Amino acid sequence: MYEVILKRFEHPDEIRNFDKGKFEIIRIGGLTIGRASYEPGWKWSTHVGHSIGAKSCSVEHVGLVISGRATAAMDDGRIIEMKPGDIFFIAPGHDSWVIGDEPYVSLHLMGASEYARHK
Repeated sequence: MYEVILKRFEHPDEIRNFDKGKFEIIRIGGLTIGRASYEPGWKWSTHVGHSIGAKSCSVEHVGLVISGRATAAMDDGRIIEMKPGDIFFIAPGHDSWVIGDEPYVSLHLMGASEYARHK
């Protein structure tokens, strides 16, 4: 039997809400895909890490920036700016924050199942 499954982020399987942002999850075909939406002023260590008792994100990410700009600030001091159209890999051990006055949106193809998850 041939099967087709269609899903949209307008009706995600799960939403992980936090101050100044949210992370929407879709599970499909054995994959977990996430959409991160952050408001200006959002910072991972403040708005996500603080609630889970972490100073840096321990999740490995692969994704695509849809809109807005943000940083990947590695624990070794490197700071990389991400902008629309960038496909990113970010290793564990980083902080991140929105740059400027435009909301930031990205799709996460790896790391979505663990990101911003309360245990």
